Amino acid sequence: MPRYYEDKPEGGACAGVKEDLGLCLLQSDCVLKEGKSPRQCLKEGNCKALKYSFFECKRSMLDARSRFRGRKGY
Repeated sequence: MPRYYEDKPEGGACAGVKEDLGLCLLQSDCVLKEGKSPRQCLKEGNCKALKYSFFECKRSMLDARSRFRGRKGY
């Protein structure tokens, strides 16, 4: 689920997805129980949906059509 923070300033186009991905990784069993780093857990396939959403958000910034239609996602 997306989390919206009213107190925090905007950090860029994909800041919300990036923050949600970070929280998902930090709260995963891979990090908490196995003691691995979030980077290792991301490579193993944890939080796939948020990883894909973040990728699509970054890709949409390079897409020329998104300048007219707007970014997809968050």
